[in-house]
Amino acid sequence: MVLAPAARRLPPVLAALVLLALVVSGLRPHDRFTWLLEVFWVIGGLPLLVVIWRRFPLTSLTCCLLAAHALVLIVGGHYTYARVPFGHWLQDVLELSRNPYDRIGHLMQGFVPAILMRELLVRTSPLRGSAWLAPLTVCVCLAFSAFFEMLEWWAALAAGEAADAFLAVQGDQWDTQWDMACALIGATTSLLLLSRPHDRQLARLRAPAAVGTA
Repeated sequence: MVLAPAARRLPPVLAALVLLALVVSGLRPHDRFTWLLEVFWVIGGLPLLVVIWRRFPLTSLTCCLLAAHALVLIVGGHYTYARVPFGHWLQDVLELSRNPYDRIGHLMQGFVPAILMRELLVRTSPLRGSAWLAPLTVCVCLAFSAFFEMLEWWAALAAGEAADAFLAVQGDQWDTQWDMACALIGATTSLLLLSRPHDRQLARLRAPAAVGTA
């Protein structure tokens, strides 16, 4: 599959940006254990994308979204979600009772995986153009969100009070339900806003292969 020059240059730039942010965030994080838990997905996901890239390059939209999600995780890991300065600023401006950066993280947990999963389903399954594509994508995002909440539960059982910063509950007894609701809102919003531009990029990604086989 042949990529346009701009599409070939973008992923290395984004990867370098994410890697630099990861290194800087790990120099003096607020809590090393929380940092490791939060950036685990970045540490594991970045090498995986590099390994599979030659056989399965992603669209530029998906790459940009993954980089943005990685930066949200990295910032949350460095400060812990309840202490992120941007979240404190939002809390003051909106007169909220808690730092909302954790909510932003869970919105991204639906917003970004929705496009990633949509791309995987369109390119590897018969669902391209199907009316089931969007609802199944949302279901996968919700399943991942629920699994992540179980990971938080297991981390709390294993680490006790050491996992408090990772949980970022901030005294909210409905935090788990809010987290999953945010993922649902994020996934739905992502599909409503980005499905059409995503389809255009997917068509350009398929075009060279189609020309080569004509």
